[in-house]
Amino acid sequence: MSDFEMIKAERDGPVLTITLNRPERLNACPPQMADEIFTAIRDIGDARAVLLRGEGRAFCSGADLAANAEMSVSGGDRAFASLSQHYNPMIQALAALPVPVVSVVQGPAAGVGCSLALAADFVLAGKSGYFLQAFVNIGLVPDGGSSWMLPRLIGTAQATRMMMLGEKIHGEEAERIGLIYRCVEDDALAGEAQALVERLANGPTVAIGQMKRTLREGLQADFPATLAAEANAQRIAGSTQDAVEGAMAFLQKRKAEFKGS
Repeated sequence: MSDFEMIKAERDGPVLTITLNRPERLNACPPQMADEIFTAIRDIGDARAVLLRGEGRAFCSGADLAANAEMSVSGGDRAFASLSQHYNPMIQALAALPVPVVSVVQGPAAGVGCSLALAADFVLAGKSGYFLQAFVNIGLVPDGGSSWMLPRLIGTAQATRMMMLGEKIHGEEAERIGLIYRCVEDDALAGEAQALVERLANGPTVAIGQMKRTLREGLQADFPATLAAEANAQRIAGSTQDAVEGAMAFLQKRKAEFKGS
């Protein structure tokens, strides 16, 4: 992996772990960090799953509004450029990854950090974790794709609450309203996340990648288009060695050993 200043990217078998690494700033994300995340997820090699986490007591406290002038995102024109050139490409690349992504939230996932966490396929939070659309509190509007993600995850009423009232949604409530996959005790969070990402990494990852694509496309397509997309995805998945292995394992009454190809 490339050398980074604001993140760590580490391979352990089929799992790539990306760690936001500015704990002294609660992993606040200036444009440089967004660029480093973009680079890391565009260069995953043969990794079959990604774990996204924050160092220390936070996932990500949002864009770094207190950064020096070179890294600042304050001001309308500067914010527009930062989103267009740095944050939006990062979020789009994460959402488009053909392998499953698990994000792990302890402490705040605020602002663009909230969007970054929710762009994963599975979001695990500790009971200390919370999700915050903080923009209204500083006279700004939600970004990082949250205006698209939130109503699709939790409906318009709850999305409006988060966006217009700027209330924290703690881990247990986030699970209850369908914002995230699961909330667990803080001391169990790392172990639960590792077990989940390893399970995904050892699954039929070509098929999982096709599931990701059809799920996202289906949110905007009509029923006939989704049926056609599923048929095409099944053609791709059905042509893999994993599909052959899955069928053989079923017939032989054993657990399948998928290779991601």
